[in-house]
Amino acid sequence: MRILVVEDARALAEVVAEGLRDQGMAVDLAYDGLAAAAKLDLTPYDVVVLDRDLPGIHGDTLCRMITERADRPMVLMLTAAGTPGDRVSGLTLGADDYLAKPFHFPELVLRVHALARRRPAARPRTLRAAGLELDPVRRTSSRDGRPLALSVKEFAVLEALLRASPGFLSAEELLEQVWDENADPFTNTVTVTVGRLRRKLGAPPVITTTTGVGYRIADDPAR
Repeated sequence: MRILVVEDARALAEVVAEGLRDQGMAVDLAYDGLAAAAKLDLTPYDVVVLDRDLPGIHGDTLCRMITERADRPMVLMLTAAGTPGDRVSGLTLGADDYLAKPFHFPELVLRVHALARRRPAARPRTLRAAGLELDPVRRTSSRDGRPLALSVKEFAVLEALLRASPGFLSAEELLEQVWDENADPFTNTVTVTVGRLRRKLGAPPVITTTTGVGYRIADDPAR
Protein backbone atom coordinates (compact mmCIF):
# COMPACT_ATOMS: atom_id res chain seq x y z
CA MET A 1 0.00 0.00 0.00
CA ARG A 2 1.45 3.39 -1.03
CA ILE A 3 0.68 6.38 1.20
CA LEU A 4 1.47 10.09 0.85
CA VAL A 5 1.68 12.05 4.11
CA VAL A 6 1.32 15.80 3.53
CA GLU A 7 2.14 17.72 6.70
CA ASP A 8 4.16 20.92 7.19
CA ALA A 9 5.08 20.11 10.80
CA ARG A 10 8.14 18.01 9.95
CA ALA A 11 8.47 16.25 13.29
CA LEU A 12 4.84 15.10 13.19
CA ALA A 13 5.11 14.13 9.52
CA GLU A 14 8.14 11.94 10.20
CA VAL A 15 6.53 10.30 13.22
CA VAL A 16 3.39 9.48 11.21
CA ALA A 17 5.46 8.19 8.29
CA GLU A 18 7.64 5.95 10.46
CA GLY A 19 4.60 4.58 12.27
CA LEU A 20 2.88 3.68 8.99
CA ARG A 21 6.09 2.15 7.65
CA ASP A 22 6.23 -0.03 10.75
CA GLN A 23 2.82 -1.34 9.60
CA GLY A 24 4.32 -2.39 6.27
CA MET A 25 3.15 0.57 4.20
CA ALA A 26 5.29 2.44 1.67
CA VAL A 27 5.17 6.08 2.73
CA ASP A 28 6.30 9.25 0.96
CA LEU A 29 6.42 12.69 2.59
CA ALA A 30 5.58 16.20 1.38
CA TYR A 31 5.95 19.23 3.63
CA ASP A 32 3.89 21.66 1.52
CA GLY A 33 1.11 21.61 -1.04
CA LEU A 34 3.37 22.25 -4.05
CA ALA A 35 5.60 19.27 -3.26
CA ALA A 36 2.52 17.11 -2.69
CA ALA A 37 1.01 18.08 -6.05
CA ALA A 38 4.27 17.16 -7.80
CA LYS A 39 4.40 13.74 -6.10
CA LEU A 40 0.74 13.07 -6.95
CA ASP A 41 1.56 13.65 -10.62
CA LEU A 42 4.34 11.07 -10.50
CA THR A 43 3.09 8.30 -8.21
CA PRO A 44 -0.23 6.46 -7.83
CA TYR A 45 -1.15 6.53 -4.13
CA ASP A 46 -3.79 4.53 -2.30
CA VAL A 47 -4.34 7.07 0.48
CA VAL A 48 -3.25 10.66 1.11
CA VAL A 49 -3.01 11.76 4.75
CA LEU A 50 -3.53 15.48 4.27
CA ASP A 51 -2.99 18.36 6.68
CA ARG A 52 -5.48 21.13 6.00
CA ASP A 53 -3.40 24.24 6.70
CA LEU A 54 -0.49 23.91 4.26
CA PRO A 55 1.91 26.41 2.70
CA GLY A 56 2.33 26.54 -1.07
CA ILE A 57 -1.05 25.10 -1.98
CA HIS A 58 -3.60 25.10 0.82
CA GLY A 59 -4.87 21.69 1.89
CA ASP A 60 -8.44 22.58 0.86
CA THR A 61 -7.29 23.41 -2.68
CA LEU A 62 -5.14 20.28 -2.86
CA CYS A 63 -8.07 18.16 -1.70
CA ARG A 64 -10.23 19.54 -4.54
CA MET A 65 -7.42 18.85 -7.02
CA ILE A 66 -7.20 15.23 -5.83
CA THR A 67 -10.94 14.64 -6.11
CA GLU A 68 -10.88 15.77 -9.75
CA ARG A 69 -8.49 12.97 -10.72
CA ALA A 70 -9.89 10.03 -12.65
CA ASP A 71 -8.10 7.38 -10.56
CA ARG A 72 -7.76 9.33 -7.37
CA PRO A 73 -6.41 8.22 -3.99
CA MET A 74 -8.61 8.35 -0.91
CA VAL A 75 -8.08 11.39 1.32
CA LEU A 76 -7.83 11.43 5.10
CA MET A 77 -7.74 14.98 6.43
CA LEU A 78 -5.54 15.18 9.50
CA THR A 79 -5.87 18.59 11.12
CA ALA A 80 -6.09 20.58 14.32
CA ALA A 81 -9.45 22.02 13.21
CA GLY A 82 -11.74 19.41 14.69
CA THR A 83 -15.12 21.03 15.38
CA PRO A 84 -18.25 19.51 13.77
CA GLY A 85 -18.34 22.46 11.36
CA ASP A 86 -14.71 21.87 10.36
CA ARG A 87 -15.40 18.20 9.73
CA VAL A 88 -18.43 18.97 7.59
CA SER A 89 -16.54 21.53 5.51
CA GLY A 90 -13.61 19.16 5.06
CA LEU A 91 -15.84 16.33 3.87
CA THR A 92 -17.68 18.75 1.59
CA LEU A 93 -14.36 19.49 -0.12
CA GLY A 94 -14.15 15.83 -1.09
CA ALA A 95 -12.17 14.33 1.78
CA ASP A 96 -13.15 10.71 2.46
CA ASP A 97 -12.45 10.85 6.19
CA TYR A 98 -11.45 13.41 8.80
CA LEU A 99 -9.31 12.93 11.91
CA ALA A 100 -8.61 15.76 14.36
CA LYS A 101 -5.29 16.34 16.11
CA PRO A 102 -4.26 15.14 18.61
CA PHE A 103 -5.13 11.62 17.51
CA HIS A 104 -4.64 8.05 18.68
CA PHE A 105 -2.17 6.43 16.27
CA PRO A 106 -3.86 2.98 16.12
CA GLU A 107 -7.03 4.79 15.02
CA LEU A 108 -5.11 6.49 12.22
CA VAL A 109 -3.82 3.10 11.03
CA LEU A 110 -7.31 1.58 11.04
CA ARG A 111 -8.74 4.55 9.14
CA VAL A 112 -6.00 4.34 6.49
CA HIS A 113 -6.72 0.63 5.99
CA ALA A 114 -10.46 1.30 5.83
CA LEU A 115 -9.99 3.99 3.19
CA ALA A 116 -7.74 1.75 1.09
CA ARG A 117 -10.46 -0.92 1.10
CA ARG A 118 -13.02 1.64 -0.05
CA ARG A 119 -11.13 2.52 -3.23
CA PRO A 120 -13.11 1.36 -6.30
CA ALA A 121 -10.31 -0.96 -7.42
CA ALA A 122 -9.62 -2.31 -3.93
CA ARG A 123 -9.82 -6.00 -3.14
CA PRO A 124 -11.73 -7.58 -0.21
CA ARG A 125 -10.15 -7.21 3.21
CA THR A 126 -8.92 -10.81 3.41
CA LEU A 127 -6.78 -11.78 0.42
CA ARG A 128 -6.70 -15.42 -0.67
CA ALA A 129 -4.94 -17.40 -3.41
CA ALA A 130 -3.21 -20.76 -3.75
CA GLY A 131 -3.82 -21.74 -0.11
CA LEU A 132 -2.52 -18.40 1.16
CA GLU A 133 -4.64 -16.12 3.33
CA LEU A 134 -3.66 -12.62 4.45
CA ASP A 135 -5.53 -10.00 6.49
CA PRO A 136 -3.79 -6.60 6.17
CA VAL A 137 -5.68 -5.06 9.11
CA ARG A 138 -5.13 -7.85 11.64
CA ARG A 139 -1.62 -8.38 10.24
CA THR A 140 -2.13 -12.14 9.99
CA SER A 141 -1.11 -14.53 7.25
CA SER A 142 -1.20 -18.28 6.75
CA ARG A 143 -0.64 -21.01 4.21
CA ASP A 144 -3.03 -23.97 4.25
CA GLY A 145 -4.06 -22.93 7.76
CA ARG A 146 -0.45 -22.72 9.02
CA PRO A 147 0.36 -19.28 10.50
CA LEU A 148 3.31 -17.51 8.90
CA ALA A 149 5.90 -15.54 10.87
CA LEU A 150 6.80 -12.79 8.39
CA SER A 151 8.82 -9.60 8.72
CA VAL A 152 7.14 -6.29 7.90
CA LYS A 153 8.60 -6.20 4.37
CA GLU A 154 7.91 -9.89 3.70
CA PHE A 155 4.29 -9.36 4.73
CA ALA A 156 4.02 -6.29 2.47
CA VAL A 157 5.50 -8.15 -0.52
CA LEU A 158 3.07 -11.03 -0.02
CA GLU A 159 0.19 -8.57 0.26
CA ALA A 160 1.21 -6.85 -2.98
CA LEU A 161 1.50 -10.16 -4.83
CA LEU A 162 -1.88 -11.35 -3.54
CA ARG A 163 -3.53 -8.08 -4.59
CA ALA A 164 -2.07 -8.48 -8.08
CA SER A 165 -2.88 -12.21 -8.36
CA PRO A 166 -3.14 -13.86 -10.82
CA GLY A 167 -1.13 -11.16 -12.54
CA PHE A 168 2.59 -10.45 -12.33
CA LEU A 169 4.48 -7.72 -10.50
CA SER A 170 7.93 -6.75 -11.69
CA ALA A 171 10.75 -6.06 -9.25
CA GLU A 172 10.33 -2.35 -10.06
CA GLU A 173 6.61 -2.47 -9.25
CA LEU A 174 7.28 -4.26 -5.97
CA LEU A 175 9.92 -1.68 -5.10
CA GLU A 176 7.40 1.10 -5.81
CA GLN A 177 4.54 -0.48 -3.84
CA VAL A 178 6.39 -1.86 -0.81
CA TRP A 179 9.31 0.52 -0.32
CA ASP A 180 9.22 4.30 -0.86
CA GLU A 181 10.71 7.07 -2.98
CA ASN A 182 14.05 6.79 -1.17
CA ALA A 183 14.60 3.18 -2.23
CA ASP A 184 17.61 2.59 -4.48
CA PRO A 185 16.27 1.40 -7.88
CA PHE A 186 19.46 -0.63 -8.38
CA THR A 187 19.23 -2.49 -5.09
CA ASN A 188 18.70 -6.25 -4.88
CA THR A 189 16.46 -5.88 -1.83
CA VAL A 190 13.40 -7.16 -3.75
CA THR A 191 15.21 -10.34 -4.79
CA VAL A 192 16.49 -10.90 -1.25
CA THR A 193 13.10 -10.28 0.37
CA VAL A 194 11.26 -12.54 -2.09
CA GLY A 195 13.86 -15.25 -1.45
CA ARG A 196 13.28 -15.09 2.32
CA LEU A 197 9.52 -15.06 1.78
CA ARG A 198 9.69 -18.16 -0.43
CA ARG A 199 11.59 -20.05 2.26
CA LYS A 200 9.02 -19.12 4.90
CA LEU A 201 6.09 -20.10 2.67
CA GLY A 202 7.60 -23.58 2.25
CA ALA A 203 7.07 -26.27 -0.38
CA PRO A 204 5.79 -26.58 -2.99
CA PRO A 205 6.95 -23.13 -4.17
CA VAL A 206 4.00 -20.77 -4.55
CA ILE A 207 5.79 -17.66 -5.89
CA THR A 208 6.90 -18.13 -9.49
CA THR A 209 9.32 -15.96 -11.45
CA THR A 210 9.24 -15.29 -15.19
CA THR A 211 12.38 -13.65 -16.53
CA GLY A 212 11.70 -10.22 -17.91
CA VAL A 213 8.15 -10.21 -16.51
CA GLY A 214 8.28 -10.55 -12.73
CA TYR A 215 6.79 -12.47 -9.83
CA ARG A 216 3.33 -13.89 -9.26
CA ILE A 217 1.38 -16.20 -6.98
CA ALA A 218 0.88 -19.49 -8.81
CA ASP A 219 -2.73 -20.68 -8.88
CA ASP A 220 -1.47 -24.26 -8.84
CA PRO A 221 1.88 -24.53 -6.99
CA ALA A 222 2.40 -28.02 -8.42
CA ARG A 223 2.52 -26.72 -11.98
